[in-house]
Amino acid sequence: MISFKKCKIAASVASLILMASSAFAGPTWTFGPEDEGLMKLEYKGQFQLDYRDTGSGADSDDSTMDFNFRRNRIALMGAYKGLGVYFQTEYNEDSNIGAFNVTDGADGNFRVIDAQIRYKFNDAVQVRMGKYKYNFSRENLEACEAPLTLDRSVMIRAPFVETRDKGITLWGNLFNDVFQYRLDAMNGRSDAVSAPDSNFRYGARAHVTFLDGETGYGYKGTYMGKKKVITLGAAYQVENDIAYADCANKEDEVDYKAWTVDLFAEYPVEGVGTFTFSTAYMEYDLDDAYLGADPDTGVIGVNGEKNGGYTKVAYMLPNMPLQFFVRAENWSFAEMDGVYDQEVDWYGGGVNYYVRGQNLKFTVEYSTVDFDEETSTAEDFDSLTAQLQVIF
Repeated sequence: MISFKKCKIAASVASLILMASSAFAGPTWTFGPEDEGLMKLEYKGQFQLDYRDTGSGADSDDSTMDFNFRRNRIALMGAYKGLGVYFQTEYNEDSNIGAFNVTDGADGNFRVIDAQIRYKFNDAVQVRMGKYKYNFSRENLEACEAPLTLDRSVMIRAPFVETRDKGITLWGNLFNDVFQYRLDAMNGRSDAVSAPDSNFRYGARAHVTFLDGETGYGYKGTYMGKKKVITLGAAYQVENDIAYADCANKEDEVDYKAWTVDLFAEYPVEGVGTFTFSTAYMEYDLDDAYLGADPDTGVIGVNGEKNGGYTKVAYMLPNMPLQFFVRAENWSFAEMDGVYDQEVDWYGGGVNYYVRGQNLKFTVEYSTVDFDEETSTAEDFDSLTAQLQVIF
């Protein structure tokens, strides 16, 4: 059962929504001889109250609570006659509650997470270059401010990169927007001194989309009943000579290969509500480098060799902006915290309440995580997170 303490957490953050000011679209400027150019400034913030039933106390088995910004961003967008730019910064505050454990936190930092140049020749031929989200899993490509559940999975990230990479992408929509293709050449692993060789990471993604379709570079985790969507996607990535299975002797070079398939469907039924279903499977292969004499740390752990996926289901009321969701994940890690073939199950459920769509939204999610084999640093835990999202 959810304790009284957890209920107080949800109630305290819910009170924030009563004091929140109205969310507006960011300021937009026009320029050019006929005002055909546009520039827009936008702020995006997600303020959270986290509860974890472990992590504090002398034996680290007491509960932990933490206020924190999940995201705190300023973005600048521009467009002029087919040419576009996108620049986004983020301030990361120190946080005690991590993905799998509780720590003392780290110092906050300010960084650039997106810096892109975009050019659209036509719908079928579009190019972007710079730093941006690489084309692999659908969930990573879903907008951070428009997820179905509280956030994306902490277990979908590809090895040796974060959610973004630097490179160039050719993409476009064909056959009346039913088919979309994407071709990447990205940095991949960029610390060439530690790798056997310096190679680009190549990727390809494609989807077929029906009904109202999805034609943009990014996806959304939900369209809140405003679109009827069925999209089936798949992707593949490869990077040669990415790591050593024996770092001490700089021997046994391994390659990286990964593939994924995903399905997203959302369908509003008048007078009944909106139903959403999303599922994906991913496999990240590093040639069994974790079995080497001295494997690179990047081939093991949560971002190393693994396979697994998720399923998400949601229902939104027909006459009220309240959306209920559940999420289930199962992953198998080649090696995690000293355990080989570690299995992790992550289950969660909660609600989204849209005050002004995604511009002002309140989310509460409860989740439980189960390790097939517990260790001193990998113990089962439950979490409760309440989040207020504001976009100006």
